[in-house]
Amino acid sequence: MAMRKALLILLALASIAGCATSRQELTYSNPVLDADFPDPAVLKGTDGFYYVYGTQGGDPMRNVQVARSADLVRWELVGDALPQKPDWATKTQDFWAPHVHRSGGTYYLYYSAKPDAALTDQSRGLCLAVATSASPVGPFRDAGRPLQCGSGFINIDPMAYDDPATGKRLLYWGSGFGPIKVQELAPDRISFASGSKPVDLVQPVKSEDPGEYQRLIEGAWVIRRDGYYYLFYSGDNCCGPKAHYAVLVARSRSATGPFETMAAATGARNSVILEHRGIWVAPGHNSVIEDAKGDHWMLYHAVDARRPRHKPTDDINTRRIMLIDRIVWRDGWPRIEGNGPSSGPRPAPAVRR
Repeated sequence: MAMRKALLILLALASIAGCATSRQELTYSNPVLDADFPDPAVLKGTDGFYYVYGTQGGDPMRNVQVARSADLVRWELVGDALPQKPDWATKTQDFWAPHVHRSGGTYYLYYSAKPDAALTDQSRGLCLAVATSASPVGPFRDAGRPLQCGSGFINIDPMAYDDPATGKRLLYWGSGFGPIKVQELAPDRISFASGSKPVDLVQPVKSEDPGEYQRLIEGAWVIRRDGYYYLFYSGDNCCGPKAHYAVLVARSRSATGPFETMAAATGARNSVILEHRGIWVAPGHNSVIEDAKGDHWMLYHAVDARRPRHKPTDDINTRRIMLIDRIVWRDGWPRIEGNGPSSGPRPAPAVRR
């Protein structure tokens, strides 16, 4: 009897410990990845893990950073998704803002890079590009040619999206003081559809108002909810001494627009849903994912004002680390509580065990 009683006590203690662990796992605090990891783009893999891809960086340097998580809040860096540079961009260190899209058993990595020709021809700037792999961690192999090139940094920040209403494969992109654009992709997903043309969706706004973040816009991300397509985008200066960055939103009944900004629809001063708050400087360039409960979560980068550099020689506000916050919906529009990054413990995303 005494042994049975002792066993019951041990089982009860184990149960209490397990509950305590579960309770502990239900919260998180920002940042969720305290490493220089700009422009995070999240993806749910078929293996149950979440993957996130970031702009070139790290130590050692990785062309396309990739991290993995089982719960969206505890992340581990797992290497370089694009370890071999494409033949047309062997000299560059500008591999920016990747996005990975899965179709069937193939993963498509969309990114931007500076072609070698740009080193001697200053009229050319960054190019959109695509690489493929059978695994979300890569290695990805470049298609062999850029998808599209142009001057300056207009051709950056690609985001691929399959429109559930039309079945069309779409690519969003844009920056460089130009509009956010969309264009239909061909069935091979590594070229634009024959005869297709880019469609302008949201335009930059010339303004001296310090509350206006739309002077430069970039970092498009699209989701569909309740019959609307929501276009999240960022502006206007990601980093450096004059960092002034935020996430904004527009919506449309069609994936190809026309889109109406939140400011135009509601009369608000601007369309911002996430900006500077507390220690978090220049938050932006987000991606969005749905958890097991159907809640939407925004992953994005921001600068910790207490540690704004990766190295002492770096410019200020250049160490961009990864944060996450839940999106709440009010009157048909997405919001982040407090309009800025959270600090301190928060309920974590729901994940299937």
